[in-house]
Amino acid sequence: MVQAKPLVDEQYLRFLMEMITEERLRKFREVLDKRTRYFTIVLEDIFQAQNASAVLRTCDLTGIQDVHIIENKYSFEIHPDIVLGSSKWLDIFRYKTQENNTLTALNHLREAGYKLVATSPKPGGYLLHELPIDKPLALMFGTEKKGLSDMAYDMADYSVTIPMVGFTESFNISVSAALVLFNLSNRLRDSELPWMLNENDRNSIMLDWCRKSLKQIKIIERNYFKQHPH
Repeated sequence: MVQAKPLVDEQYLRFLMEMITEERLRKFREVLDKRTRYFTIVLEDIFQAQNASAVLRTCDLTGIQDVHIIENKYSFEIHPDIVLGSSKWLDIFRYKTQENNTLTALNHLREAGYKLVATSPKPGGYLLHELPIDKPLALMFGTEKKGLSDMAYDMADYSVTIPMVGFTESFNISVSAALVLFNLSNRLRDSELPWMLNENDRNSIMLDWCRKSLKQIKIIERNYFKQHPH
């Protein structure tokens, strides 16, 4: 089962929501209705800022809330002209402080209940429409030249392949992610699997989005918690 998030202070959430326009709150609720943590994305050592940023935008557009970024050799940079603000609405987890960040990240995801899926141009993996989705999936993408690390491949529970019929060896990562997420997110929403966010996850994300929408949030919080000490 996907790891539960800390309980949200609902009184504080309601307080912040009163400062957000009804139109914006309506949009937040509409987006939350389509958001999921059943699938999550893992980006390992992606150094092409434009393509990596395009993946974040695709996650937002296909309803994926969480992105896990592994930084071993390369730092992950967000390209503002590509993401167009989409990264603001995602939960991004970065792994960059350990000797082997891939091992740390993938162990964390396994403990949270995810099956690990290696995306690969190599034949022999599942086709997208065949990939089992009966368990939560962490979809792993690597660099365009080398793909995922050997450790990521070795730890994967499944491998998935996107068929190609041209001369080029592989799609770039942004195209690969778009194809995978569009296909799998549609399959998921057409299923009876428990893909929707639970109430606490919805509240947690709503709280984060409200905070990011208020310009003077630090002052607002300081005043609120003076009056409502824990």
